[in-house]
Amino acid sequence: MSTPAEAVPAGLRGRRVAVLVAGGIAAYKVCALVSQLTRAGCTVRVAMTEAAGRFVGEATLRGLSGHPVLTDLWAAGGAAEPHVELGDWAEVVLVAPATAHALARLAHGLGDDIVAATVLAARSPVVVAPAMNDAMWGKAVVAENVATLRRRGLTVVEPEAGRLASGHVGSGRLPEAAVLLAAMDGALGESGDLRGRRVVVTAGGTREAIDPVRFISNYSSGRMGFALAAAAAERGAEVVLISAAAHPAHPRVEVRPVESAEDMLGALREAVPGADLLMMAAAVADYRPAERSETKIRRENREELVLRLERNPDLLASLATSPGTENLFRLGFAAEGEDLWEHTREKLSRKGLDAILGNDIRRADIAFGSEHNAGTLLFRDGSRVDIERVTKREMADRILDAVVPRLPAR
Repeated sequence: MSTPAEAVPAGLRGRRVAVLVAGGIAAYKVCALVSQLTRAGCTVRVAMTEAAGRFVGEATLRGLSGHPVLTDLWAAGGAAEPHVELGDWAEVVLVAPATAHALARLAHGLGDDIVAATVLAARSPVVVAPAMNDAMWGKAVVAENVATLRRRGLTVVEPEAGRLASGHVGSGRLPEAAVLLAAMDGALGESGDLRGRRVVVTAGGTREAIDPVRFISNYSSGRMGFALAAAAAERGAEVVLISAAAHPAHPRVEVRPVESAEDMLGALREAVPGADLLMMAAAVADYRPAERSETKIRRENREELVLRLERNPDLLASLATSPGTENLFRLGFAAEGEDLWEHTREKLSRKGLDAILGNDIRRADIAFGSEHNAGTLLFRDGSRVDIERVTKREMADRILDAVVPRLPAR
Protein backbone atom coordinates (compact mmCIF):
# COMPACT_ATOMS: atom_id res chain seq x y z
CA MET A 1 0.00 0.00 0.00
CA SER A 2 2.93 2.33 0.61
CA THR A 3 3.72 4.62 -2.33
CA PRO A 4 5.95 7.71 -2.44
CA ALA A 5 4.31 11.11 -2.07
CA GLU A 6 5.45 11.97 -5.60
CA ALA A 7 3.01 9.35 -6.92
CA VAL A 8 0.01 11.42 -5.77
CA PRO A 9 -1.59 12.85 -8.95
CA ALA A 10 -1.03 16.57 -9.47
CA GLY A 11 -4.77 17.22 -9.44
CA LEU A 12 -5.03 15.78 -5.94
CA ARG A 13 -2.07 17.53 -4.31
CA GLY A 14 -2.96 20.31 -1.93
CA ARG A 15 -6.59 19.23 -1.65
CA ARG A 16 -8.73 18.92 1.46
CA VAL A 17 -9.35 15.18 1.84
CA ALA A 18 -11.72 13.52 4.31
CA VAL A 19 -10.78 9.87 4.91
CA LEU A 20 -13.61 7.88 6.48
CA VAL A 21 -12.55 4.54 7.96
CA ALA A 22 -14.95 1.66 8.61
CA GLY A 23 -14.28 -1.43 10.70
CA GLY A 24 -12.49 -3.87 8.43
CA ILE A 25 -9.10 -5.58 8.69
CA ALA A 26 -7.86 -3.45 5.78
CA ALA A 27 -8.16 -0.34 7.97
CA TYR A 28 -4.45 -0.60 8.77
CA LYS A 29 -3.63 0.09 5.10
CA VAL A 30 -5.30 3.48 5.33
CA CYS A 31 -2.52 4.71 7.63
CA ALA A 32 0.02 4.63 4.80
CA LEU A 33 -2.42 6.37 2.47
CA VAL A 34 -3.05 9.18 4.97
CA SER A 35 0.70 9.63 5.40
CA GLN A 36 1.23 9.74 1.65
CA LEU A 37 -1.50 12.32 1.09
CA THR A 38 -0.17 14.51 3.90
CA ARG A 39 3.37 14.40 2.54
CA ALA A 40 2.03 15.41 -0.88
CA GLY A 41 0.60 18.63 0.56
CA CYS A 42 -2.98 17.51 1.15
CA THR A 43 -4.82 18.50 4.31
CA VAL A 44 -6.27 15.24 5.59
CA ARG A 45 -8.92 14.84 8.26
CA VAL A 46 -10.00 11.42 9.42
CA ALA A 47 -13.24 10.06 10.84
CA MET A 48 -13.63 6.46 11.93
CA THR A 49 -16.36 4.20 13.21
CA GLU A 50 -16.18 2.56 16.61
CA ALA A 51 -15.50 -0.76 14.90
CA ALA A 52 -12.56 0.74 12.96
CA GLY A 53 -10.90 1.46 16.31
CA ARG A 54 -10.55 -2.29 16.82
CA PHE A 55 -8.15 -2.44 13.86
CA VAL A 56 -6.25 0.86 13.92
CA GLY A 57 -5.61 3.33 16.72
CA GLU A 58 -7.04 6.82 16.78
CA ALA A 59 -3.66 8.14 17.97
CA THR A 60 -1.95 6.70 14.89
CA LEU A 61 -4.26 8.44 12.44
CA ARG A 62 -4.11 11.65 14.46
CA GLY A 63 -0.32 11.59 14.31
CA LEU A 64 -0.21 10.86 10.58
CA SER A 65 -2.79 13.46 9.60
CA GLY A 66 -1.85 16.13 12.13
CA HIS A 67 -5.52 16.63 13.05
CA PRO A 68 -7.90 15.24 15.67
CA VAL A 69 -9.80 12.16 14.56
CA LEU A 70 -13.60 12.17 14.70
CA THR A 71 -14.97 9.00 16.25
CA ASP A 72 -18.63 9.81 16.88
CA LEU A 73 -21.35 12.35 16.26
CA TRP A 74 -20.99 13.94 19.67
CA ALA A 75 -17.28 14.80 19.79
CA ALA A 76 -16.65 16.84 22.93
CA GLY A 77 -15.18 20.27 22.33
CA GLY A 78 -15.63 20.07 18.55
CA ALA A 79 -18.20 21.41 16.13
CA ALA A 80 -21.85 21.12 17.12
CA GLU A 81 -22.39 18.98 14.02
CA PRO A 82 -18.98 17.48 13.24
CA HIS A 83 -20.24 15.46 10.27
CA VAL A 84 -21.73 18.57 8.66
CA GLU A 85 -18.59 20.59 9.27
CA LEU A 86 -16.41 17.85 7.79
CA GLY A 87 -18.76 17.37 4.83
CA ASP A 88 -18.69 21.11 4.11
CA TRP A 89 -14.90 21.27 4.44
CA ALA A 90 -13.82 18.36 2.25
CA GLU A 91 -13.05 18.69 -1.45
CA VAL A 92 -13.12 14.92 -1.83
CA VAL A 93 -14.22 12.11 0.51
CA LEU A 94 -12.76 8.62 0.59
CA VAL A 95 -14.51 5.77 2.45
CA ALA A 96 -11.94 3.03 2.98
CA PRO A 97 -12.28 0.26 3.77
CA ALA A 98 -16.00 0.18 3.02
CA THR A 99 -17.21 -3.00 4.65
CA ALA A 100 -20.42 -4.79 3.65
CA HIS A 101 -22.04 -3.20 6.69
CA ALA A 102 -20.83 0.28 5.68
CA LEU A 103 -22.06 -0.18 2.11
CA ALA A 104 -25.51 -1.14 3.39
CA ARG A 105 -25.67 1.92 5.64
CA LEU A 106 -24.60 4.25 2.82
CA ALA A 107 -27.02 2.70 0.32
CA HIS A 108 -29.93 3.05 2.72
CA GLY A 109 -29.10 6.64 3.66
CA LEU A 110 -28.52 5.97 7.34
CA GLY A 111 -26.74 8.65 9.32
CA ASP A 112 -26.29 7.46 12.87
CA ASP A 113 -22.50 6.98 12.81
CA ILE A 114 -19.81 9.51 11.91
CA VAL A 115 -18.88 7.84 8.60
CA ALA A 116 -22.40 7.45 7.20
CA ALA A 117 -23.48 10.89 8.43
CA THR A 118 -20.44 12.58 6.86
CA VAL A 119 -21.18 10.96 3.50
CA LEU A 120 -24.76 12.24 3.72
CA ALA A 121 -23.49 15.74 4.56
CA ALA A 122 -20.74 15.80 1.92
CA ARG A 123 -20.97 18.43 -0.80
CA SER A 124 -17.95 17.05 -2.66
CA PRO A 125 -17.27 13.89 -4.69
CA VAL A 126 -17.33 10.66 -2.64
CA VAL A 127 -15.12 7.67 -3.48
CA VAL A 128 -16.00 4.35 -1.87
CA ALA A 129 -13.46 1.52 -1.67
CA PRO A 130 -15.10 -1.79 -0.64
CA ALA A 131 -13.03 -4.45 1.14
CA MET A 132 -14.38 -7.66 2.64
CA ASN A 133 -14.37 -11.45 2.39
CA ASP A 134 -14.86 -12.79 -1.14
CA ALA A 135 -18.09 -14.59 -0.21
CA MET A 136 -19.55 -11.36 1.17
CA TRP A 137 -18.48 -9.40 -1.91
CA GLY A 138 -20.20 -11.97 -4.12
CA LYS A 139 -23.61 -11.69 -2.44
CA ALA A 140 -26.46 -10.19 -4.46
CA VAL A 141 -27.43 -7.78 -1.70
CA VAL A 142 -23.92 -6.28 -1.67
CA ALA A 143 -24.01 -5.91 -5.46
CA GLU A 144 -27.39 -4.16 -5.17
CA ASN A 145 -26.02 -1.74 -2.58
CA VAL A 146 -23.01 -0.95 -4.78
CA ALA A 147 -25.29 -0.37 -7.77
CA THR A 148 -27.40 1.99 -5.67
CA LEU A 149 -24.37 4.04 -4.68
CA ARG A 150 -23.16 4.29 -8.27
CA ARG A 151 -26.61 5.32 -9.44
CA ARG A 152 -26.54 8.14 -6.90
CA GLY A 153 -23.25 9.45 -8.28
CA LEU A 154 -20.71 8.00 -5.85
CA THR A 155 -17.54 6.50 -7.28
CA VAL A 156 -17.10 2.87 -6.23
CA VAL A 157 -13.67 1.31 -6.76
CA GLU A 158 -13.81 -2.44 -7.35
CA PRO A 159 -11.85 -4.49 -4.79
CA GLU A 160 -8.84 -6.43 -6.02
CA ALA A 161 -8.37 -10.17 -6.13
CA GLY A 162 -5.76 -11.98 -4.08
CA ARG A 163 -5.14 -13.65 -0.75
CA LEU A 164 -7.53 -12.36 1.92
CA ALA A 165 -7.17 -12.12 5.69
CA SER A 166 -9.50 -15.11 6.04
CA GLY A 167 -7.05 -17.26 4.12
CA HIS A 168 -9.30 -17.48 1.07
CA VAL A 169 -8.22 -16.32 -2.35
CA GLY A 170 -10.66 -14.16 -4.29
CA SER A 171 -11.98 -10.62 -4.80
CA GLY A 172 -12.28 -8.43 -1.73
CA ARG A 173 -8.88 -6.84 -1.12
CA LEU A 174 -8.69 -3.09 -0.61
CA PRO A 175 -7.20 -1.66 -3.84
CA GLU A 176 -3.64 -0.42 -3.84
CA ALA A 177 -2.96 3.23 -3.00
CA ALA A 178 -2.31 4.20 -6.63
CA VAL A 179 -5.78 2.99 -7.61
CA LEU A 180 -7.49 4.92 -4.82
CA LEU A 181 -5.50 8.07 -5.59
CA ALA A 182 -6.41 7.87 -9.26
CA ALA A 183 -10.08 7.43 -8.37
CA MET A 184 -10.06 10.51 -6.12
CA ASP A 185 -8.23 12.54 -8.75
CA GLY A 186 -10.74 11.45 -11.39
CA ALA A 187 -13.71 12.28 -9.18
CA LEU A 188 -12.30 15.74 -8.55
CA GLY A 189 -11.67 16.35 -12.24
CA GLU A 190 -15.20 15.44 -13.18
CA SER A 191 -16.62 17.81 -10.57
CA GLY A 192 -14.53 20.90 -11.42
CA ASP A 193 -16.65 23.60 -13.07
CA LEU A 194 -13.46 25.36 -14.27
CA ARG A 195 -11.88 22.27 -15.78
CA GLY A 196 -10.34 23.18 -19.12
CA ARG A 197 -10.42 26.90 -18.32
CA ARG A 198 -7.44 29.24 -17.96
CA VAL A 199 -7.58 31.78 -15.14
CA VAL A 200 -5.23 34.69 -14.41
CA VAL A 201 -5.23 36.36 -10.98
CA THR A 202 -3.30 39.35 -9.67
CA ALA A 203 -2.52 39.84 -5.99
CA GLY A 204 -0.65 41.98 -3.51
CA GLY A 205 0.35 45.63 -3.27
CA THR A 206 2.87 46.69 -5.91
CA ARG A 207 6.14 48.34 -4.85
CA GLU A 208 7.32 51.46 -6.65
CA ALA A 209 11.02 52.06 -6.04
CA ILE A 210 12.39 55.34 -4.70
CA ASP A 211 15.96 54.02 -4.52
CA PRO A 212 17.45 50.52 -4.08
CA VAL A 213 16.19 50.26 -0.47
CA ARG A 214 12.99 52.31 -0.34
CA PHE A 215 9.66 52.08 -2.09
CA ILE A 216 6.06 53.29 -2.13
CA SER A 217 3.44 50.62 -1.46
CA ASN A 218 0.22 49.91 0.42
CA TYR A 219 -1.18 47.60 3.09
CA SER A 220 -2.47 44.87 0.78
CA SER A 221 -1.41 41.38 1.94
CA GLY A 222 -2.40 39.58 -1.26
CA ARG A 223 -4.55 37.08 0.66
CA MET A 224 -7.69 37.68 -1.39
CA GLY A 225 -5.85 37.12 -4.64
CA PHE A 226 -4.21 33.96 -3.40
CA ALA A 227 -7.57 32.66 -2.17
CA LEU A 228 -9.05 33.27 -5.62
CA ALA A 229 -6.15 31.50 -7.31
CA ALA A 230 -6.40 28.49 -4.98
CA ALA A 231 -10.17 28.27 -5.37
CA ALA A 232 -9.94 28.40 -9.17
CA ALA A 233 -7.23 25.73 -9.23
CA GLU A 234 -9.26 23.48 -6.96
CA ARG A 235 -12.18 23.79 -9.38
CA GLY A 236 -10.01 22.43 -12.18
CA ALA A 237 -8.63 25.58 -13.81
CA GLU A 238 -5.13 26.18 -15.09
CA VAL A 239 -4.14 29.15 -12.92
CA VAL A 240 -1.47 31.82 -13.23
CA LEU A 241 -1.05 34.06 -10.17
CA ILE A 242 0.81 37.31 -10.85
CA SER A 243 1.71 38.58 -7.43
CA ALA A 244 3.61 41.32 -5.68
CA ALA A 245 3.29 39.47 -2.35
CA ALA A 246 4.64 36.20 -0.98
CA HIS A 247 2.19 33.32 -0.65
CA PRO A 248 2.18 29.72 0.56
CA ALA A 249 2.97 27.34 -2.27
CA HIS A 250 0.02 25.73 -4.00
CA PRO A 251 0.73 22.68 -6.17
CA ARG A 252 -1.61 23.73 -8.97
CA VAL A 253 -0.99 27.48 -9.08
CA GLU A 254 1.80 28.90 -11.22
CA VAL A 255 3.15 31.99 -9.45
CA ARG A 256 4.87 34.74 -11.42
CA PRO A 257 6.38 37.21 -8.91
CA VAL A 258 6.49 40.92 -9.76
CA GLU A 259 7.22 44.14 -7.89
CA SER A 260 6.04 47.25 -9.70
CA ALA A 261 2.93 48.09 -11.69
CA GLU A 262 5.04 48.03 -14.88
CA ASP A 263 6.26 44.53 -13.97
CA MET A 264 2.68 43.40 -13.42
CA LEU A 265 1.55 44.84 -16.75
CA GLY A 266 4.32 42.99 -18.57
CA ALA A 267 3.41 39.72 -16.86
CA LEU A 268 -0.27 40.24 -17.67
CA ARG A 269 0.46 40.83 -21.34
CA GLU A 270 2.17 37.45 -21.43
CA ALA A 271 -0.47 35.59 -19.37
CA VAL A 272 -3.90 36.83 -20.50
CA PRO A 273 -3.98 35.87 -24.20
CA GLY A 274 -6.25 32.83 -24.41
CA ALA A 275 -7.42 33.12 -20.80
CA ASP A 276 -11.09 32.77 -19.88
CA LEU A 277 -11.12 34.77 -16.65
CA LEU A 278 -9.01 37.61 -15.26
CA MET A 279 -9.44 38.52 -11.58
CA MET A 280 -7.62 41.74 -10.70
CA ALA A 281 -7.32 41.49 -6.92
CA ALA A 282 -3.96 43.29 -6.72
CA ALA A 283 -3.74 46.70 -5.07
CA VAL A 284 -1.80 48.43 -7.84
CA ALA A 285 -0.12 51.69 -6.89
CA ASP A 286 -1.76 54.64 -8.65
CA TYR A 287 1.48 56.63 -8.63
CA ARG A 288 5.22 55.99 -8.77
CA PRO A 289 8.28 58.20 -8.24
CA ALA A 290 9.03 60.16 -11.41
CA GLU A 291 12.75 59.63 -10.81
CA ARG A 292 14.39 56.60 -9.20
CA SER A 293 17.79 57.00 -7.60
CA GLU A 294 20.22 54.25 -8.64
CA THR A 295 22.04 54.60 -5.32
CA LYS A 296 20.76 54.83 -1.76
CA ILE A 297 19.62 58.33 -0.88
CA ARG A 298 21.68 59.38 2.14
CA ARG A 299 19.94 61.14 5.00
CA GLU A 300 23.13 63.04 5.83
CA ASN A 301 23.11 64.82 2.49
CA ARG A 302 19.73 66.56 2.75
CA GLU A 303 17.36 68.14 5.23
CA GLU A 304 14.26 67.05 3.35
CA LEU A 305 13.33 64.65 0.58
CA VAL A 306 10.75 65.77 -1.96
CA LEU A 307 9.26 63.14 -4.22
CA ARG A 308 7.60 64.00 -7.50
CA LEU A 309 5.08 61.32 -8.45
CA GLU A 310 3.67 60.36 -11.83
CA ARG A 311 0.73 58.14 -12.75
CA ASN A 312 1.19 54.44 -13.19
CA PRO A 313 -0.42 52.93 -16.29
CA ASP A 314 -4.00 51.70 -15.97
CA LEU A 315 -3.45 47.97 -16.32
CA LEU A 316 -6.94 47.08 -17.48
CA ALA A 317 -7.03 49.89 -20.02
CA SER A 318 -3.62 48.83 -21.29
CA LEU A 319 -4.90 45.28 -21.82
CA ALA A 320 -8.14 46.31 -23.53
CA THR A 321 -6.83 45.78 -27.04
CA SER A 322 -4.43 42.90 -26.36
CA PRO A 323 -4.88 40.10 -28.90
CA GLY A 324 -6.41 36.91 -27.53
CA THR A 325 -8.58 38.69 -24.96
CA GLU A 326 -11.79 38.95 -26.98
CA ASN A 327 -13.62 36.43 -24.78
CA LEU A 328 -11.90 37.34 -21.52
CA PHE A 329 -14.22 37.89 -18.53
CA ARG A 330 -12.76 40.72 -16.43
CA LEU A 331 -13.40 40.90 -12.68
CA GLY A 332 -12.12 43.85 -10.69
CA PHE A 333 -12.06 44.92 -7.05
CA ALA A 334 -12.92 48.24 -5.46
CA ALA A 335 -11.67 48.85 -1.93
CA GLU A 336 -13.39 52.13 -1.14
CA GLY A 337 -14.38 54.32 1.79
CA GLU A 338 -16.80 57.20 1.35
CA ASP A 339 -19.37 56.88 -1.45
CA LEU A 340 -18.49 53.20 -1.75
CA TRP A 341 -21.18 52.15 -4.21
CA GLU A 342 -20.97 55.27 -6.33
CA HIS A 343 -17.22 54.73 -6.80
CA THR A 344 -17.67 50.99 -7.35
CA ARG A 345 -20.27 51.44 -10.07
CA GLU A 346 -18.20 54.17 -11.73
CA LYS A 347 -15.14 51.91 -11.76
CA LEU A 348 -17.15 49.04 -13.24
CA SER A 349 -18.12 51.25 -16.17
CA ARG A 350 -14.88 53.19 -16.62
CA LYS A 351 -12.64 50.13 -16.70
CA GLY A 352 -14.90 48.07 -18.96
CA LEU A 353 -15.28 45.31 -16.39
CA ASP A 354 -17.77 42.47 -16.53
CA ALA A 355 -18.04 42.41 -12.72
CA ILE A 356 -16.58 44.12 -9.68
CA LEU A 357 -16.41 43.30 -5.99
CA GLY A 358 -16.82 46.38 -3.82
CA ASN A 359 -15.93 46.40 -0.14
CA ASP A 360 -15.66 49.00 2.60
CA ILE A 361 -12.09 49.59 3.80
CA ARG A 362 -13.43 51.54 6.80
CA ARG A 363 -14.53 48.25 8.41
CA ALA A 364 -11.82 47.01 10.75
CA ASP A 365 -13.11 43.42 10.55
CA ILE A 366 -12.37 43.18 6.81
CA ALA A 367 -9.50 45.65 6.46
CA PHE A 368 -6.26 45.04 4.54
CA GLY A 369 -4.42 42.06 6.00
CA SER A 370 -7.55 40.54 7.54
CA GLU A 371 -8.37 36.85 7.11
CA HIS A 372 -11.97 37.84 6.32
CA ASN A 373 -13.79 39.85 3.70
CA ALA A 374 -17.29 40.98 2.82
CA GLY A 375 -18.81 42.95 0.00
CA THR A 376 -21.14 43.08 -2.97
CA LEU A 377 -20.42 41.63 -6.38
CA LEU A 378 -21.87 43.89 -9.11
CA PHE A 379 -22.29 42.74 -12.71
CA ARG A 380 -22.44 44.79 -15.88
CA ASP A 381 -26.11 43.86 -16.37
CA GLY A 382 -26.98 45.45 -13.00
CA SER A 383 -27.43 42.24 -11.02
CA ARG A 384 -25.66 41.88 -7.68
CA VAL A 385 -24.65 39.25 -5.15
CA ASP A 386 -24.20 40.27 -1.51
CA ILE A 387 -21.57 38.31 0.40
CA GLU A 388 -21.59 38.52 4.18
CA ARG A 389 -18.37 38.46 6.23
CA VAL A 390 -16.63 35.14 5.60
CA THR A 391 -13.05 33.96 5.28
CA LYS A 392 -11.33 35.09 2.12
CA ARG A 393 -11.13 31.48 0.95
CA GLU A 394 -14.90 31.14 1.37
CA MET A 395 -15.44 34.45 -0.39
CA ALA A 396 -13.35 33.22 -3.31
CA ASP A 397 -15.71 30.29 -3.80
CA ARG A 398 -18.78 32.55 -3.47
CA ILE A 399 -17.36 34.82 -6.17
CA LEU A 400 -16.63 31.91 -8.49
CA ASP A 401 -20.07 30.42 -7.84
CA ALA A 402 -21.53 33.63 -9.29
CA VAL A 403 -18.98 34.24 -12.05
CA VAL A 404 -18.38 30.80 -13.58
CA PRO A 405 -21.92 30.42 -15.06
CA ARG A 406 -21.38 33.75 -16.85
CA LEU A 407 -18.13 32.80 -18.58
CA PRO A 408 -18.38 32.73 -22.39
CA ALA A 409 -18.66 29.24 -23.85
CA ARG A 410 -15.46 27.86 -25.28
